Amino acid sequence: MAKSNKDYFGLGYLVSVILAIIPITALICGVVTRIQEGKIVAGILRLLLGWNIIWIIDLVLMILNGRIMRLLNI
Repeated sequence: MAKSNKDYFGLGYLVSVILAIIPITALICGVVTRIQEGKIVAGILRLLLGWNIIWIIDLVLMILNGRIMRLLNI
């Protein structure tokens, strides 16, 4: 699978930021993005922990550099 320059399925910056603002879509998109990268454990952890501080960090990082947080790379 080819890596995209941006997270959230290679969508544009503005669309990705809008998706990151809404907590439930940020959670779903974050989990799906990590699983698509082949990081199953990271996707499961994001599913379990992604509704709290990870959402805020993802929102800030998405606005600043267009990428979500990579806490666990396995």
